Amino acid sequence: MKKFIYIILAAALAFQSCNLLDFDETSGVYDRDDMYETYSYAQRMLTNIYSYMPQDLGTIGDAMRDCGSDDAEFGDPDGSVQRFNNGNWSSVSTVDDKWSLYNGIRCVAEFLESIEKIDFSKYYYDSKYERQMEHVKTFPYQARVLRAFYLFELARRYGDIPVPMKMLTIEEANSISKTPFDQVIDFIVAECDECAPNLPTTYIGMLDDEYGRATRGFAMAVKTKALLYAASKLHNPEMDAAKWKKAALAAQDVINLGIYVLDSGEKVNTTGSPENILIRMNSESNSFEEYNFPVRFTEGQRTYMSGTYPTQNLVDAFQTINGYDVTLTANGWESDDPDFDPARPYDNRDPRFARTILANGMDFKGTKIETFVGGADYSATRSDLGTCTGYYLRKYINEATSFTPEAEAEYKHHWVIYRYAETLLTYAEAANEYFKDPTATDAELTMSALDALNQVRINAQMPPVNAYDYNSFVEAVRREWRVEFAFEDHRFWDVRRWNIGATTQTQVDGVSIVKTNSGYDYARTTVEKRTWADRMNLYPIPKSELFSNPNLNPQNTGW
Repeated sequence: MKKFIYIILAAALAFQSCNLLDFDETSGVYDRDDMYETYSYAQRMLTNIYSYMPQDLGTIGDAMRDCGSDDAEFGDPDGSVQRFNNGNWSSVSTVDDKWSLYNGIRCVAEFLESIEKIDFSKYYYDSKYERQMEHVKTFPYQARVLRAFYLFELARRYGDIPVPMKMLTIEEANSISKTPFDQVIDFIVAECDECAPNLPTTYIGMLDDEYGRATRGFAMAVKTKALLYAASKLHNPEMDAAKWKKAALAAQDVINLGIYVLDSGEKVNTTGSPENILIRMNSESNSFEEYNFPVRFTEGQRTYMSGTYPTQNLVDAFQTINGYDVTLTANGWESDDPDFDPARPYDNRDPRFARTILANGMDFKGTKIETFVGGADYSATRSDLGTCTGYYLRKYINEATSFTPEAEAEYKHHWVIYRYAETLLTYAEAANEYFKDPTATDAELTMSALDALNQVRINAQMPPVNAYDYNSFVEAVRREWRVEFAFEDHRFWDVRRWNIGATTQTQVDGVSIVKTNSGYDYARTTVEKRTWADRMNLYPIPKSELFSNPNLNPQNTGW
């Protein structure tokens, strides 16, 4: 049996003038038939397609993408993510360039062409043959759903994009034209509709009991997400109600599957939550904690400025446990909650606050976080390698990670691609935009927007919102998106699809805490003034791609 080898090479390495739509699937030692010789080889080829699945565990120069939104600031003022904030990015100097997802899309095309020709019948007498063939039937549909998802990731970045449906020659790749955004969404929806019935709801019980595979629910979720973006103001400036209805109906279809439920426990870093529809499986690592632990817990392992630090802007989005707003103003903490204690502002807040943010006085690794001036976790300057906002990240942090010599410990970080709460908030937002009334229903949309939103709230142990008119509900559902999905790669994109950057992305604030004899004094501080222009709603197409393929013109507006 030949040893299995699979090496991906970007065409830019083999052909310096080639576009990233091109690439060589193998090392050149083995031909395509070798790569699909057995079930396990074919399975590995499919698994390779999953390797392109985007995630956001510090993938932009160790920063999470939310550092490019008003929810966070990155520790390094010169980090590449800061170009989102200072406006110093362009088609020549790109950030988060995901044009490389076309490599994954080409992998799909190659896989679909190859899997059609494989004859596994010679393994008929293998004891696992029937179960293997049950699994093989899903392979093309998994690949197609992944392609649809990768196209969505490209479209939400670049808008109009090419949609290659086969392996392209160099000449074809360098001449393919863009497909309009709405047509890209139509293609994604059609693919998901066709693939969903041919995928299982779970792979547990099938061969290998796999997690992290595209299921029927994920196919339907990709459709729902694509339709939500198509309906949102950035791509639907006239706010056509029919687009919102399509998004709501797609979300309702996921709800009606009846196989996902909200989970009041932890959803991140776990494979066991019944809320998770798809997660990206990762191996053990301590790098995320190295970047984001309060520096005293890294045992000297963090030697440079890093860290995703939540802002006061985000902290203000978390209400009290009784459902009242809390804001740190020039006059101190303000809230209408009669139970709110400004001397203990982080107590009795939305329970999601403590799962998202480490604030002064919170328990961590057997001690208290001290971000007050002079405290153990305080940073006078960024070069101290600590927080520049007065807060540390909690979400996705595995507290048990240890850097103690001879007692080091690292853990898996499974990135949540999609979970059920997103379906409910999609339904809530879309139904409200369609009816212009959060309490309305009809024969097709049988749940009110208010009911859908409050399911998420109640699961978080928060009281239902009393937002009975359109405008107050818009504010409520946008807040819910922000606090429920903080640091799960939503806020950066929500700001863009809602087209609200001009009012939200010009300044981020932090907190200065001074310890006194009677407690603490809290003051709001300006961390960073930022630059926003509406062209930033979409990424610029990389100049190198326009040079290779002039048919990708025109460049996105403003770039």
